[in-house]
Amino acid sequence: MNKVFYILLLVASFSYAQDDEEKEKIKRLQESNNFTWDGNKSLSEEDFVNAEAAYRKAIAKSTDNTTAPYNLGNAYYKNETYSEAFSRYKQAGEAATSKEEKHKAYHNMGNVFMKEKQYEKAVEAYKQALRSNPTDEETRYNLALAQEMLKKQQEEDKKNQDKDDQNKEDEKDKKDENEDKKEGDNKDENKGDQKDDQNKDKGDEGDKGEEKEEENKEGEGDKKEEEKKEPNKDKGDKPEDQKGQPQKRPSQLSPQQVQNLLDAMQNEEKKVQEKMDAKKVKGVKTRNEKDW
Repeated sequence: MNKVFYILLLVASFSYAQDDEEKEKIKRLQESNNFTWDGNKSLSEEDFVNAEAAYRKAIAKSTDNTTAPYNLGNAYYKNETYSEAFSRYKQAGEAATSKEEKHKAYHNMGNVFMKEKQYEKAVEAYKQALRSNPTDEETRYNLALAQEMLKKQQEEDKKNQDKDDQNKEDEKDKKDENEDKKEGDNKDENKGDQKDDQNKDKGDEGDKGEEKEEENKEGEGDKKEEEKKEPNKDKGDKPEDQKGQPQKRPSQLSPQQVQNLLDAMQNEEKKVQEKMDAKKVKGVKTRNEKDW
């Protein structure tokens, strides 16, 4: 009996707690709606600052209020703050419980993407909007426009990519051409250096030839001068009875031999001189002295 009573008491308490939670939720939603109304009023008066503040309070009070983020997104969109507008539209679409609310949120998300020229994302947003409301002609038109813009964008991107690739290819060809030209210039320069070296070698050889010729001339001059000084040197070495026959030149005499020869020659000369003196004495006439 006590156990059954305890269970009934827990059920009653839970139901009471649920009622309180539901009442609190409804109360917060009502307050959120009031802030949304204030925001709408400020926005109609073009008071963006107060409108933004009121919408933010409404969003903070209740996450079930999808109108507040949606209207705040419209306010940002009007001020061309597209990134903030997208965030609020996305928030409204995720919190939306009806297809109509989802449709409007995704439709406006597509509009933000169109403004930012993100056509691929715009196409997906409009498709999502049409899933919630396939009969909306405005969304269908925007989808067709986004698809056309996406096609042109892809063609333009491909054209630009081809142009970039061509530019890169041209730059590569130009670089290769410059490298080939540089290599050719280096080869020509090396050939020029080799030619200069060859000319230099030829010049050196010519100089050597001139030096050699000059030496030959000097040698010939010295030889001729020597011949002039000693014209009969070879002839004097030949005996009278053996003219025309080559004779070996005597080997160089030693100092003693030379001295012996000189002594012999002096002795011969002395003998000759004595003979000549004897002849002079023999032939001289004497004169008698007169006594005066």
